[in-house]
Amino acid sequence: MEEIYRHLRFAYPGYIFDDISFEVDEEGTPFWICPTRKYNVGLFGGVTIDKVIICNAITGAMTEYNVEDVPEWVDKVYSADMLITLYDYYGTLKRGFFNSILGQRDCLQTTDGYNYIAMDDDVWVYTGVTSVGQDESNVGFVLMNQRTMETRYYEIAGAEEYSAMSSAEGKVQHLGYKATFPLLINIGGEPTYFMALKDSAGLVKCYAMLNIEKYQTVAIGDTVSECENSYKQMMSQSGIVVTQPKEIKRVTGVITQIVPVVIDGNSHYYITLDNQSVIYDVNVKDNPKIITYAIGVPVTLNYSEEPNSNRLLSAGLE
Repeated sequence: MEEIYRHLRFAYPGYIFDDISFEVDEEGTPFWICPTRKYNVGLFGGVTIDKVIICNAITGAMTEYNVEDVPEWVDKVYSADMLITLYDYYGTLKRGFFNSILGQRDCLQTTDGYNYIAMDDDVWVYTGVTSVGQDESNVGFVLMNQRTMETRYYEIAGAEEYSAMSSAEGKVQHLGYKATFPLLINIGGEPTYFMALKDSAGLVKCYAMLNIEKYQTVAIGDTVSECENSYKQMMSQSGIVVTQPKEIKRVTGVITQIVPVVIDGNSHYYITLDNQSVIYDVNVKDNPKIITYAIGVPVTLNYSEEPNSNRLLSAGLE
């Protein structure tokens, strides 16, 4: 690592570099990904990323990018610690500095620990979100993109990660296994913690799944498939309906109609595309950018088929 830092400082002596990572592009060429820090508050406060230097690990050739122009094959620009710190700033200060100290109304903070999820060809950091009052439960979860800094908040009340780990360990307390930090997954439409249970030597002995909202539902299995089957059976016995995953389809076209509606108190948009009679149902809570779209805009839609309309999963401009 000393060599790459020396190489960078000769070329960019005025830059302050953040965590450097090693990645391989889609053609198999290795690169060093070198983000540079930007201080937005005072001399050393409010740290974000300003530029990214991509250095060919074979030739040493370097290319400088603005952070918004980084190639899509790059996975990591923002470190997990930086993203979590920035979200904590937002959660505690969104109603002002004095509220963060005195009343602390609606103040939120991330829980201890985090993990990673690979999604949409990007790496996302996820962690739980709880109130500043140090509740033993989460009020939601946040996903943060390590390349673009895009942040998605999901309001799902349930067990905090370390409470879930303790609950899983309690199922095998006679064996003394320790749980790994959980992964957040979707099982049958239910948000679920998935974790491995290890012995004192660090070897994986079994697996656990725990329902986030109904955290008394804990399943243990010697294999992943055995654990999943046991978990689904326990959910069924608890009266939780397990939905089957639906095929995700994609369509591209130009918006010909876009109509706002309210369904069960939630804002939706019905849209149609050119040369199609199909109606696409867009939940604004899941796809807030839809409010910026208009007739004549070319879009690409990811959707699942429903009886009366196709439920939109994500949308993007062409």
